[in-house]
Amino acid sequence: MQNDQQKKYRTRHKDAIVSYLEQHSEHSFSAYDVNEYMQENGIQVNLTTIYRNLDKLIENGAIMKYKTAEDECCRYQCVKPHAQCYEHIHMQCKICGKILHLECCFMEEITKHLYEHHKFLLECAGSVLMGVCEECQTKVENEI
Repeated sequence: MQNDQQKKYRTRHKDAIVSYLEQHSEHSFSAYDVNEYMQENGIQVNLTTIYRNLDKLIENGAIMKYKTAEDECCRYQCVKPHAQCYEHIHMQCKICGKILHLECCFMEEITKHLYEHHKFLLECAGSVLMGVCEECQTKVENEI
């Protein structure tokens, strides 16, 4: 019974982090981004508390954690709008940071190809392909 109460226990910090997640559900973020949001909203919290809350959200399946190839920094992304996040590849725009989800029949094709031709078993959790989204491509083209 005590575990149920602990799971339901809410704090101002946790509520603020969840609010941040709701506002940034389509973009990846770092613990430092959350910290900056907290400071901008007058919420005094240390980085350790933010990491602890993010770890709990990972355990609950609300967010995913991965390291970037560029600088090995930990990044997070929301899973909620995309319930099958562990079953597809993710694409991130290196300009705006938006996360796109490869949720189409191509996933089955690529998974099958990788295994049959390369004996490679794909694990999608934390997968991120870097590139430029359509919106940012258009913006760059318009600036030229």
